[in-house]
Amino acid sequence: MSTIRSINPATGTVIGEVDMHSDEQVNQILKKSAEAFEEWKRTDVSERNKLLHKVADLLRENKEQYGKLISAEMGKVIKQSIPEVSKCAEMFDYFADNAESFIEPETAGESSCGLMVHYEPMGTVLAIKPWNFPFWQVLSAAAHVLAGGNVMLLKHSSYVPMCALEIENIFKEAGFPEGVFQTLMIDGKTASSLITKDEVKAVSFTGGFDAGQKVAEIAARNMKKFVLELGGSDPFIVLDDANVEMAAKVGVPSRFINTGQTCIAAKRFIVVEDVADEFTERFVEHTLDLNIGDPMDPDTDIGPMVRDDQILILEDQVNDAISKGAEALVPGGRMAGTGYMYSPTVLTNVTRDMKVMHEETFGPVAPIIIAKDEKEAIEMANDSEFGLGASVWSQDRNRAMRVASELETGMVGINSFCTPQACLPFGGVKKSGMGRELSSHGFYEFMNIKSLKMM
Repeated sequence: MSTIRSINPATGTVIGEVDMHSDEQVNQILKKSAEAFEEWKRTDVSERNKLLHKVADLLRENKEQYGKLISAEMGKVIKQSIPEVSKCAEMFDYFADNAESFIEPETAGESSCGLMVHYEPMGTVLAIKPWNFPFWQVLSAAAHVLAGGNVMLLKHSSYVPMCALEIENIFKEAGFPEGVFQTLMIDGKTASSLITKDEVKAVSFTGGFDAGQKVAEIAARNMKKFVLELGGSDPFIVLDDANVEMAAKVGVPSRFINTGQTCIAAKRFIVVEDVADEFTERFVEHTLDLNIGDPMDPDTDIGPMVRDDQILILEDQVNDAISKGAEALVPGGRMAGTGYMYSPTVLTNVTRDMKVMHEETFGPVAPIIIAKDEKEAIEMANDSEFGLGASVWSQDRNRAMRVASELETGMVGINSFCTPQACLPFGGVKKSGMGRELSSHGFYEFMNIKSLKMM
């Protein structure tokens, strides 16, 4: 029987192995999911909400245990992994508190017309999720999927099988009916084939563009609903009237959180030339203050990257920039020793023909490019195939809002960096994906919006 190995990226050692499901087991799981949906969709929303609150309670009670698992399996520093779990708890409470109002039928037009809109669950949602936020990526989808009366099958990244199993255990411990949430231990090819199955009604995918495109093609051929979040190359725009010190201070964690392995992290620092020298100096200072090392140490800011192949991609992007004239003010790079350690790198003299300005840099590399003015900064920001998030820095609120309105993204932070919030829709445009998670908008993505006319 094939297995999936769990590897600690800080040491490179195997910390666990999980048996993969056979075809027969997968079929049994599919059948159980379909049967569970028939019961779950008829469960009163108030009862479903109680179970959602129970998940939130368990996440809070065991946040240190789950945080340590995240840190051990994918290398996130412990002072970020524990808050990841806490944020998941807040999100489950949000959907438990709001699901009833979201699902309430609406009157359309005049109340005497007999026109109504009802919201009904679709069925089994297949969630294909990545490793970088192993709890949040799964639970941010599961919360609104389950709150609406759907059921979920999880195909998690092969890098985090222990997290995948633990998440399934949380739902069992919370008292969810058997089959409402199940984890599949399968490879990507098998996951893709499941989209064609009658039991699967929709797909929630987070990952790279190429894989997301394949998911969309299969789903479209089989007339299945899908939501895609495919990463980003988020611009961090510093205008000439910005609070430069604050922009640099916030910009560093915005780029280097989770060792830079974050879809909505700042990826391209676009700084107006009047403040470029000051921003760059401050940014370098704050970068050099970061502590690199053991992710289990509460003082560590930068842990390992998840695997060596991620470092190889990053090295190719940095070497491309250097070969075209970029300068590494903070050289950074691969570190000697065990594990997959890569020290933060800050690049200047960056030009638009470099890979770091067009590809997603999924690691601790910060390219700084200079724009002559606001207009060019906006043009540079939009010169990307991606459109997930952005950040705009200006002490003039109206100006910042105007610039934000011109950016081709799904989210913008003004004098802050983008972070997911349960009450705000999360997602992007262009090659960053389709559809939304979170908020009422995410809730309705996997609901059948049914119109009724009563005479």
